[in-house]
Amino acid sequence: MHSNDKILRELRALKVYSFTLTIALIAVIVMSFTGQTHKQVFTEIDVERINVLETDGTLKMVISNQKRQHPGMMDGKMLPERQREAGMIFFNTEGDECGGLVYDGNKRGGGMGLSFDQYKNDQVMQLNYDEGVRSGQRQRSYGLKLWDRSEAFPLSRQITFFDSLKQLNDTLIYKREVQNLIDKGLIGKERLFMGKNKEQNVGLFVNDEKGRPRIKIYVNNLGSPVIEFLDASGKKIPIR
Repeated sequence: MHSNDKILRELRALKVYSFTLTIALIAVIVMSFTGQTHKQVFTEIDVERINVLETDGTLKMVISNQKRQHPGMMDGKMLPERQREAGMIFFNTEGDECGGLVYDGNKRGGGMGLSFDQYKNDQVMQLNYDEGVRSGQRQRSYGLKLWDRSEAFPLSRQITFFDSLKQLNDTLIYKREVQNLIDKGLIGKERLFMGKNKEQNVGLFVNDEKGRPRIKIYVNNLGSPVIEFLDASGKKIPIR
């Protein structure tokens, strides 16, 4: 009988010990994931994608390889799947994509772009490098680009509109509707480029509200300075 009591006491002690150890282990695991007591330091880490979040879970930035790159988000909805280069995509406090840094390159060409998006729309400013092979020659262009975007035709409407056009599978209708948007000024137009273009001219190139070249101030590939003023049809205006 004495032996049985001793065994029961030992079993109860073992249960208390096991329960205490389990609680302690759970506490350590929870604290390690919450990160409230310490931070982890890595000398090196291999990863395909990193999501940077606010404390409320709002996505602020994605750092990713090409395969796992974020397609973008607007009005709380994921944009349609599309191929995007590796890099970083930025999101504003409402969760909308608002710019990013992407890059790629191989022997056929490549480039890099740091873009800044208009609210609820596409990029309006970009630092860009582009290189490619055309007619057997390597051509490069790099500099600052600016665009105008219409507030009347936000990105969410553009995506829906062009998806509907593509489903018609009619090239003539597609071109006609795109031209209609251009005529109404709803399609973004490049207004300025400052840098080195593919013709190897370095300077300032300014377009009007319809994207037509109007002012060119540059040094050409022969080292000669050039100033050109153009009318709406592209004809040079004499400088007096």
